[in-house]
Amino acid sequence: MPQAEGGYVSLPAVNGNGSAIYQSTTEPSAPPSVFESVKRVIGQAIKSTPGDSEELLRSERQPVIVGGVRLSFRDRDKTGKTLNTKMPSAPTHTAEEAHLLGTMPVDPMDDIELRSVQLHFPNARGSILEACDQRRVPTDKGDIHVAIQGDTSKPAIVTYHDLGLNYATSFAGFFNFPVMRGLLENFCVYHVTAPGQEEGAPALPEDYVYPTMDELAAQLLFVLSHFGLKSVIGFGVGAGANILARFAHGHPDKVGALCLINCVSTQSGWIEWGYQSFNARFLRTKGMTQGVIDYLMWHHFGRNPEERNHDLVQMYKQHFERAVNPTNLAMLINAYIHRNDLHLARTPPGTPGTETAATTLKMPVINITGSLSPHVDDTVTFNGRLDPTNSSWMKISDCALVLEEQPAKLAEAFRLFLQGEGYAVGTLQKLARKISMASRSSSTQIQLSVQ
Repeated sequence: MPQAEGGYVSLPAVNGNGSAIYQSTTEPSAPPSVFESVKRVIGQAIKSTPGDSEELLRSERQPVIVGGVRLSFRDRDKTGKTLNTKMPSAPTHTAEEAHLLGTMPVDPMDDIELRSVQLHFPNARGSILEACDQRRVPTDKGDIHVAIQGDTSKPAIVTYHDLGLNYATSFAGFFNFPVMRGLLENFCVYHVTAPGQEEGAPALPEDYVYPTMDELAAQLLFVLSHFGLKSVIGFGVGAGANILARFAHGHPDKVGALCLINCVSTQSGWIEWGYQSFNARFLRTKGMTQGVIDYLMWHHFGRNPEERNHDLVQMYKQHFERAVNPTNLAMLINAYIHRNDLHLARTPPGTPGTETAATTLKMPVINITGSLSPHVDDTVTFNGRLDPTNSSWMKISDCALVLEEQPAKLAEAFRLFLQGEGYAVGTLQKLARKISMASRSSSTQIQLSVQ
Protein backbone atom coordinates (compact mmCIF):
# COMPACT_ATOMS: atom_id res chain seq x y z
CA MET A 1 0.00 0.00 0.00
CA PRO A 2 1.27 3.51 -0.66
CA GLN A 3 2.16 5.44 2.44
CA ALA A 4 0.10 8.51 3.17
CA GLU A 5 0.26 10.95 5.97
CA GLY A 6 -1.96 9.69 8.77
CA GLY A 7 -2.45 6.32 6.93
CA TYR A 8 -0.95 2.82 7.34
CA VAL A 9 2.20 1.02 6.10
CA SER A 10 1.79 -2.63 5.05
CA LEU A 11 4.66 -4.99 5.72
CA PRO A 12 5.58 -7.53 3.00
CA ALA A 13 3.89 -10.93 3.08
CA VAL A 14 5.71 -13.94 4.50
CA ASN A 15 5.05 -17.55 3.34
CA GLY A 16 2.20 -16.38 1.16
CA ASN A 17 0.05 -15.53 4.13
CA GLY A 18 -0.22 -11.86 3.38
CA SER A 19 -3.56 -11.33 5.06
CA ALA A 20 -2.38 -12.74 8.41
CA ILE A 21 0.73 -10.67 8.33
CA TYR A 22 -1.28 -7.59 7.37
CA GLN A 23 -3.60 -8.10 10.34
CA SER A 24 -0.83 -8.66 12.85
CA THR A 25 1.95 -6.36 11.66
CA THR A 26 0.26 -3.34 10.18
CA GLU A 27 1.31 -0.30 12.27
CA PRO A 28 0.02 3.28 12.16
CA SER A 29 2.51 5.62 10.51
CA ALA A 30 0.99 8.73 12.15
CA PRO A 31 2.39 9.73 15.54
CA PRO A 32 0.28 8.88 18.59
CA SER A 33 -2.04 11.66 19.74
CA VAL A 34 -1.12 13.95 22.60
CA PHE A 35 -4.25 12.88 24.47
CA GLU A 36 -3.20 9.23 24.42
CA SER A 37 0.32 10.09 25.61
CA VAL A 38 -0.94 12.22 28.48
CA LYS A 39 -3.47 9.54 29.45
CA ARG A 40 -0.68 6.94 29.53
CA VAL A 41 1.43 9.12 31.85
CA ILE A 42 -1.52 9.74 34.18
CA GLY A 43 -2.30 6.04 34.26
CA GLN A 44 1.26 5.20 35.29
CA ALA A 45 1.13 7.82 38.03
CA ILE A 46 -2.15 6.42 39.42
CA LYS A 47 -0.87 2.84 39.45
CA SER A 48 2.28 3.79 41.31
CA THR A 49 2.49 4.40 45.06
CA PRO A 50 2.16 7.92 46.61
CA GLY A 51 5.89 8.04 47.10
CA ASP A 52 6.40 7.10 43.48
CA SER A 53 4.00 9.87 42.41
CA GLU A 54 6.01 12.48 44.23
CA GLU A 55 9.20 11.03 42.77
CA LEU A 56 7.62 11.14 39.32
CA LEU A 57 6.71 14.82 39.73
CA ARG A 58 10.22 15.61 40.93
CA SER A 59 12.00 13.61 38.27
CA GLU A 60 9.88 14.23 35.19
CA ARG A 61 10.97 17.78 34.60
CA GLN A 62 12.89 17.28 31.41
CA PRO A 63 10.93 17.96 28.23
CA VAL A 64 9.70 14.87 26.42
CA ILE A 65 8.87 14.70 22.72
CA VAL A 66 5.71 12.63 22.24
CA GLY A 67 4.20 12.33 18.79
CA GLY A 68 6.08 15.36 17.46
CA VAL A 69 4.78 17.55 20.34
CA ARG A 70 7.13 18.88 22.98
CA LEU A 71 5.75 18.33 26.48
CA SER A 72 7.50 20.05 29.37
CA PHE A 73 6.82 19.43 33.04
CA ARG A 74 7.22 22.62 35.09
CA ASP A 75 7.92 23.07 38.76
CA ARG A 76 4.80 23.00 40.90
CA ASP A 77 4.15 23.89 44.53
CA LYS A 78 2.33 21.74 47.10
CA THR A 79 -1.08 22.90 45.84
CA GLY A 80 -0.26 21.89 42.24
CA LYS A 81 0.15 25.44 40.85
CA THR A 82 2.93 26.08 38.37
CA LEU A 83 5.81 28.05 39.75
CA ASN A 84 6.74 31.06 37.64
CA THR A 85 10.51 31.07 37.81
CA LYS A 86 11.08 33.31 34.84
CA MET A 87 10.48 37.04 34.34
CA PRO A 88 8.18 37.78 31.39
CA SER A 89 9.68 39.91 28.70
CA ALA A 90 8.45 41.31 25.44
CA PRO A 91 10.30 40.51 22.23
CA THR A 92 12.92 43.08 21.37
CA HIS A 93 13.58 44.51 17.94
CA THR A 94 16.88 43.84 16.29
CA ALA A 95 18.91 46.75 14.98
CA GLU A 96 17.71 46.08 11.41
CA GLU A 97 14.07 45.92 12.45
CA ALA A 98 14.44 49.06 14.52
CA HIS A 99 15.95 50.88 11.54
CA LEU A 100 13.05 49.84 9.31
CA LEU A 101 10.45 50.83 11.91
CA GLY A 102 12.16 54.13 12.66
CA THR A 103 12.70 53.30 16.32
CA MET A 104 15.65 52.65 18.53
CA PRO A 105 16.32 49.11 19.79
CA VAL A 106 15.55 49.16 23.49
CA ASP A 107 15.29 46.65 26.23
CA PRO A 108 11.59 46.27 27.07
CA MET A 109 12.40 46.07 30.77
CA ASP A 110 14.26 49.41 30.81
CA ASP A 111 12.79 52.31 32.79
CA ILE A 112 10.81 54.89 30.81
CA GLU A 113 10.52 58.46 32.01
CA LEU A 114 8.04 61.10 30.77
CA ARG A 115 9.53 64.52 30.18
CA SER A 116 8.27 67.89 28.95
CA VAL A 117 4.58 67.21 29.51
CA GLN A 118 2.83 70.59 29.42
CA LEU A 119 -0.80 71.71 29.26
CA HIS A 120 -0.68 74.98 27.37
CA PHE A 121 -4.35 76.00 27.68
CA PRO A 122 -6.11 74.41 30.65
CA ASN A 123 -9.82 74.02 29.89
CA ALA A 124 -10.92 75.36 33.27
CA ARG A 125 -14.32 76.94 33.73
CA GLY A 126 -13.23 79.16 36.58
CA SER A 127 -10.61 80.90 34.45
CA ILE A 128 -13.23 82.77 32.40
CA LEU A 129 -14.58 84.41 35.57
CA GLU A 130 -11.11 85.70 36.41
CA ALA A 131 -10.34 86.78 32.85
CA CYS A 132 -13.56 88.78 32.34
CA ASP A 133 -14.27 92.34 33.33
CA GLN A 134 -17.71 92.33 34.99
CA ARG A 135 -20.01 95.26 34.16
CA ARG A 136 -23.60 96.31 34.83
CA VAL A 137 -25.24 98.06 31.88
CA PRO A 138 -28.39 100.15 32.53
CA THR A 139 -31.33 99.62 30.14
CA ASP A 140 -34.96 100.67 29.99
CA LYS A 141 -35.90 97.31 31.61
CA GLY A 142 -33.33 97.37 34.38
CA ASP A 143 -29.62 96.60 34.55
CA ILE A 144 -28.14 93.60 32.76
CA HIS A 145 -24.86 91.84 33.39
CA VAL A 146 -22.11 91.98 30.73
CA ALA A 147 -18.73 90.24 31.02
CA ILE A 148 -15.92 91.51 28.78
CA GLN A 149 -13.21 89.08 27.68
CA GLY A 150 -10.31 90.36 25.60
CA ASP A 151 -8.96 93.63 24.26
CA THR A 152 -11.76 96.17 23.72
CA SER A 153 -9.91 97.68 20.77
CA LYS A 154 -10.40 94.49 18.74
CA PRO A 155 -13.53 93.51 16.73
CA ALA A 156 -16.46 92.64 19.00
CA ILE A 157 -18.26 89.32 19.43
CA VAL A 158 -21.52 89.40 21.42
CA THR A 159 -22.69 86.13 22.98
CA TYR A 160 -26.09 85.21 24.41
CA HIS A 161 -26.82 82.06 26.42
CA ASP A 162 -29.65 79.50 26.48
CA LEU A 163 -32.33 78.64 29.07
CA GLY A 164 -31.08 77.68 32.53
CA LEU A 165 -27.52 78.86 31.81
CA ASN A 166 -25.46 82.03 31.97
CA TYR A 167 -22.37 83.26 30.20
CA ALA A 168 -19.99 81.26 32.42
CA THR A 169 -21.76 77.90 32.27
CA SER A 170 -22.60 78.24 28.58
CA PHE A 171 -19.38 79.61 27.07
CA ALA A 172 -16.57 79.02 29.59
CA GLY A 173 -15.56 75.60 28.30
CA PHE A 174 -15.77 76.60 24.65
CA PHE A 175 -13.86 79.89 24.85
CA ASN A 176 -11.13 78.19 26.91
CA PHE A 177 -10.64 75.61 24.16
CA PRO A 178 -7.11 75.99 22.65
CA VAL A 179 -8.32 77.07 19.19
CA MET A 180 -10.67 79.65 20.67
CA ARG A 181 -7.99 80.94 23.03
CA GLY A 182 -5.86 81.70 19.99
CA LEU A 183 -8.87 83.30 18.31
CA LEU A 184 -9.51 85.61 21.26
CA GLU A 185 -6.19 87.32 20.65
CA ASN A 186 -7.85 89.02 17.68
CA PHE A 187 -11.37 89.65 19.07
CA CYS A 188 -13.06 90.99 22.17
CA VAL A 189 -16.02 89.01 23.49
CA TYR A 190 -18.96 90.65 25.27
CA HIS A 191 -20.93 88.00 27.18
CA VAL A 192 -24.49 89.25 27.75
CA THR A 193 -26.58 87.59 30.47
CA ALA A 194 -30.37 87.85 30.59
CA PRO A 195 -31.84 89.68 33.61
CA GLY A 196 -31.64 87.59 36.77
CA GLN A 197 -29.75 84.67 35.19
CA GLU A 198 -26.20 85.46 36.36
CA GLU A 199 -24.41 83.30 38.93
CA GLY A 200 -25.80 83.87 42.43
CA ALA A 201 -28.41 86.37 41.28
CA PRO A 202 -31.03 87.37 43.88
CA ALA A 203 -34.70 86.79 43.15
CA LEU A 204 -36.28 89.51 41.06
CA PRO A 205 -39.01 91.58 42.74
CA GLU A 206 -42.53 90.20 42.53
CA ASP A 207 -43.75 93.31 40.73
CA TYR A 208 -40.94 93.11 38.17
CA VAL A 209 -42.24 92.76 34.63
CA TYR A 210 -39.81 90.53 32.76
CA PRO A 211 -38.90 91.73 29.24
CA THR A 212 -40.36 89.96 26.23
CA MET A 213 -38.10 88.40 23.60
CA ASP A 214 -38.31 91.57 21.47
CA GLU A 215 -37.46 93.71 24.50
CA LEU A 216 -34.51 91.45 25.38
CA ALA A 217 -33.24 91.98 21.83
CA ALA A 218 -33.73 95.73 22.15
CA GLN A 219 -31.56 95.73 25.29
CA LEU A 220 -28.58 94.92 23.09
CA LEU A 221 -28.81 98.45 21.69
CA PHE A 222 -27.99 99.78 25.17
CA VAL A 223 -25.02 97.40 25.37
CA LEU A 224 -23.61 98.55 22.02
CA SER A 225 -24.15 102.20 22.94
CA HIS A 226 -22.60 101.77 26.39
CA PHE A 227 -19.36 100.31 24.99
CA GLY A 228 -19.33 102.38 21.79
CA LEU A 229 -19.67 99.41 19.42
CA LYS A 230 -20.76 100.17 15.85
CA SER A 231 -20.98 96.60 14.55
CA VAL A 232 -20.69 93.20 16.23
CA ILE A 233 -20.55 89.49 15.45
CA GLY A 234 -23.41 87.60 17.08
CA PHE A 235 -22.87 84.21 18.73
CA GLY A 236 -25.98 82.74 20.33
CA VAL A 237 -27.30 79.39 21.55
CA GLY A 238 -30.97 78.34 21.80
CA ALA A 239 -33.01 81.17 23.29
CA GLY A 240 -29.96 83.45 22.95
CA ALA A 241 -29.77 82.64 19.24
CA ASN A 242 -33.42 83.67 18.85
CA ILE A 243 -32.71 86.97 20.64
CA LEU A 244 -29.68 87.74 18.42
CA ALA A 245 -31.66 86.86 15.28
CA ARG A 246 -34.38 89.31 16.34
CA PHE A 247 -31.81 92.01 16.97
CA ALA A 248 -30.10 91.38 13.62
CA HIS A 249 -33.43 91.46 11.77
CA GLY A 250 -34.41 94.76 13.36
CA HIS A 251 -30.95 96.36 13.18
CA PRO A 252 -29.07 94.84 10.22
CA ASP A 253 -26.50 97.65 10.22
CA LYS A 254 -25.38 96.71 13.75
CA VAL A 255 -24.56 93.04 13.03
CA GLY A 256 -21.78 92.00 10.65
CA ALA A 257 -22.23 88.21 10.92
CA LEU A 258 -24.18 85.65 12.93
CA CYS A 259 -23.26 82.24 14.32
CA LEU A 260 -26.46 80.68 15.68
CA ILE A 261 -26.73 77.28 17.36
CA ASN A 262 -30.09 75.49 17.69
CA CYS A 263 -31.97 78.61 16.66
CA VAL A 264 -35.80 78.48 16.59
CA SER A 265 -37.44 81.01 14.27
CA THR A 266 -41.11 80.11 14.84
CA GLN A 267 -43.43 80.60 17.78
CA SER A 268 -43.78 77.81 20.33
CA GLY A 269 -45.96 74.81 19.52
CA TRP A 270 -48.65 73.36 21.76
CA ILE A 271 -46.43 70.62 23.19
CA GLU A 272 -43.56 72.98 24.00
CA TRP A 273 -45.96 75.57 25.42
CA GLY A 274 -47.64 72.99 27.67
CA TYR A 275 -44.41 71.50 29.05
CA GLN A 276 -42.76 74.86 29.63
CA SER A 277 -45.88 76.32 31.24
CA PHE A 278 -45.84 73.51 33.82
CA ASN A 279 -42.11 74.03 34.33
CA ALA A 280 -42.56 77.76 34.96
CA ARG A 281 -45.38 77.06 37.44
CA PHE A 282 -43.33 74.48 39.35
CA LEU A 283 -40.31 76.78 39.44
CA ARG A 284 -42.38 79.56 41.02
CA THR A 285 -44.19 77.34 43.56
CA LYS A 286 -41.94 74.34 44.33
CA GLY A 287 -38.53 75.38 43.08
CA MET A 288 -36.25 73.24 40.92
CA THR A 289 -38.12 69.92 40.71
CA GLN A 290 -36.89 66.73 39.08
CA GLY A 291 -39.36 67.17 36.23
CA VAL A 292 -37.95 70.60 35.43
CA ILE A 293 -34.40 69.25 35.50
CA ASP A 294 -35.34 66.41 33.16
CA TYR A 295 -36.89 68.84 30.69
CA LEU A 296 -33.86 71.16 30.79
CA MET A 297 -31.56 68.18 30.22
CA TRP A 298 -33.64 67.13 27.23
CA HIS A 299 -33.63 70.71 25.93
CA HIS A 300 -29.81 70.83 25.99
CA PHE A 301 -28.72 67.20 25.46
CA GLY A 302 -31.62 65.39 23.79
CA ARG A 303 -32.38 61.78 24.72
CA ASN A 304 -30.11 59.45 26.72
CA PRO A 305 -27.27 61.91 27.38
CA GLU A 306 -25.71 59.65 30.06
CA GLU A 307 -24.64 57.23 27.33
CA ARG A 308 -22.42 59.89 25.73
CA ASN A 309 -20.84 61.83 28.59
CA HIS A 310 -21.86 60.90 32.11
CA ASP A 311 -19.61 63.41 33.88
CA LEU A 312 -20.81 66.35 31.77
CA VAL A 313 -24.43 65.44 32.42
CA GLN A 314 -23.87 65.26 36.17
CA MET A 315 -22.17 68.65 36.13
CA TYR A 316 -25.14 70.27 34.37
CA LYS A 317 -27.62 68.61 36.72
CA GLN A 318 -25.74 69.95 39.73
CA HIS A 319 -25.76 73.41 38.16
CA PHE A 320 -29.52 73.34 37.66
CA GLU A 321 -30.09 72.12 41.22
CA ARG A 322 -27.75 74.50 43.06
CA ALA A 323 -26.82 77.55 40.99
CA VAL A 324 -30.04 78.59 39.25
CA ASN A 325 -32.58 80.92 40.81
CA PRO A 326 -35.88 79.13 40.04
CA THR A 327 -38.06 82.24 40.18
CA ASN A 328 -35.89 84.16 37.73
CA LEU A 329 -35.66 81.16 35.40
CA ALA A 330 -39.47 80.84 35.43
CA MET A 331 -39.73 84.42 34.16
CA LEU A 332 -37.27 83.79 31.32
CA ILE A 333 -39.06 80.55 30.33
CA ASN A 334 -42.39 82.35 30.33
CA ALA A 335 -40.98 85.02 28.01
CA TYR A 336 -39.50 82.37 25.71
CA ILE A 337 -42.68 80.32 25.24
CA HIS A 338 -44.65 83.51 24.48
CA ARG A 339 -42.29 84.52 21.70
CA ASN A 340 -43.69 85.54 18.35
CA ASP A 341 -42.51 84.46 14.92
CA LEU A 342 -39.39 86.09 13.50
CA HIS A 343 -41.30 86.80 10.26
CA LEU A 344 -38.42 85.79 8.03
CA ALA A 345 -39.07 84.60 4.49
CA ARG A 346 -36.85 83.57 1.62
CA THR A 347 -38.22 85.54 -1.31
CA PRO A 348 -37.16 84.23 -4.73
CA PRO A 349 -35.06 86.75 -6.66
CA GLY A 350 -37.02 88.73 -9.23
CA THR A 351 -40.38 88.45 -7.48
CA PRO A 352 -42.40 91.56 -8.46
CA GLY A 353 -42.93 94.06 -5.66
CA THR A 354 -40.64 92.33 -3.18
CA GLU A 355 -37.04 92.64 -2.11
CA THR A 356 -35.07 89.76 -0.66
CA ALA A 357 -33.07 91.92 1.74
CA ALA A 358 -36.25 93.32 3.33
CA THR A 359 -37.73 89.94 4.33
CA THR A 360 -34.74 87.93 5.52
CA LEU A 361 -31.41 88.52 7.24
CA LYS A 362 -28.91 90.59 5.28
CA MET A 363 -25.73 89.52 7.04
CA PRO A 364 -23.93 86.17 6.59
CA VAL A 365 -25.32 83.46 8.87
CA ILE A 366 -23.95 80.07 9.86
CA ASN A 367 -26.75 77.93 11.27
CA ILE A 368 -25.41 75.04 13.41
CA THR A 369 -27.01 72.12 15.22
CA GLY A 370 -26.05 68.72 16.59
CA SER A 371 -27.27 65.48 15.06
CA LEU A 372 -28.70 64.34 18.42
CA SER A 373 -30.27 67.68 19.31
CA PRO A 374 -34.07 67.90 19.66
CA HIS A 375 -33.95 71.16 17.66
CA VAL A 376 -32.70 69.79 14.33
CA ASP A 377 -36.05 70.31 12.59
CA ASP A 378 -36.25 73.89 13.92
CA THR A 379 -32.86 74.71 12.42
CA VAL A 380 -33.95 73.23 9.09
CA THR A 381 -37.03 75.47 9.13
CA PHE A 382 -34.85 78.45 10.01
CA ASN A 383 -32.44 77.61 7.20
CA GLY A 384 -35.34 77.55 4.71
CA ARG A 385 -36.09 81.16 5.62
CA LEU A 386 -32.55 82.43 5.02
CA ASP A 387 -30.96 83.66 1.83
CA PRO A 388 -28.97 80.70 0.43
CA THR A 389 -26.33 83.04 -1.01
CA ASN A 390 -25.09 84.22 2.40
CA SER A 391 -26.11 81.44 4.78
CA SER A 392 -25.05 77.88 5.49
CA TRP A 393 -26.47 75.05 7.59
CA MET A 394 -24.19 72.68 9.47
CA LYS A 395 -25.09 69.55 11.44
CA ILE A 396 -22.32 68.17 13.64
CA SER A 397 -22.43 64.43 14.28
CA ASP A 398 -22.49 62.58 17.61
CA CYS A 399 -23.60 65.49 19.78
CA ALA A 400 -26.54 67.59 20.94
CA LEU A 401 -24.87 70.31 23.03
CA VAL A 402 -22.30 71.29 20.41
CA LEU A 403 -20.39 73.72 22.62
CA GLU A 404 -19.49 71.03 25.13
CA GLU A 405 -19.52 67.76 23.17
CA GLN A 406 -17.77 68.85 19.94
CA PRO A 407 -15.85 72.06 20.71
CA ALA A 408 -13.05 71.31 18.22
CA LYS A 409 -15.40 70.99 15.24
CA LEU A 410 -17.38 74.07 16.24
CA ALA A 411 -14.23 76.14 16.79
CA GLU A 412 -12.88 75.16 13.37
CA ALA A 413 -16.20 75.98 11.68
CA PHE A 414 -16.38 79.36 13.45
CA ARG A 415 -12.78 80.17 12.51
CA LEU A 416 -13.36 79.38 8.84
CA PHE A 417 -16.60 81.37 8.89
CA LEU A 418 -14.85 84.47 10.24
CA GLN A 419 -11.96 84.04 7.85
CA GLY A 420 -14.38 83.76 4.93
CA GLU A 421 -16.04 87.01 5.95
CA GLY A 422 -12.70 88.85 5.99
CA TYR A 423 -12.15 89.15 9.74
CA ALA A 424 -8.41 89.13 10.60
CA VAL A 425 -7.63 86.98 7.57
CA GLY A 426 -3.86 87.01 7.93
CA THR A 427 -3.93 86.26 11.64
CA LEU A 428 -6.50 83.49 11.26
CA GLN A 429 -4.45 81.88 8.49
CA LYS A 430 -1.41 81.88 10.77
CA LEU A 431 -3.55 80.36 13.50
CA ALA A 432 -4.73 77.66 11.09
CA ARG A 433 -1.14 76.78 10.22
CA LYS A 434 -0.23 76.56 13.90
CA ILE A 435 -3.18 74.27 14.54
CA SER A 436 -2.23 72.07 11.60
CA MET A 437 1.39 71.84 12.71
CA ALA A 438 0.31 71.11 16.28
CA SER A 439 -1.97 68.28 15.15
CA ARG A 440 0.79 66.70 13.04
CA SER A 441 3.35 66.89 15.83
CA SER A 442 0.98 65.95 18.65
CA SER A 443 2.66 62.57 18.95
CA THR A 444 5.97 64.25 19.74
CA GLN A 445 4.66 66.63 22.41
CA ILE A 446 5.31 63.99 25.09
CA GLN A 447 8.98 63.03 24.96
CA LEU A 448 9.96 59.56 26.08
CA SER A 449 13.54 59.24 27.24
CA VAL A 450 15.06 55.84 28.01
CA GLN A 451 17.32 55.79 31.04
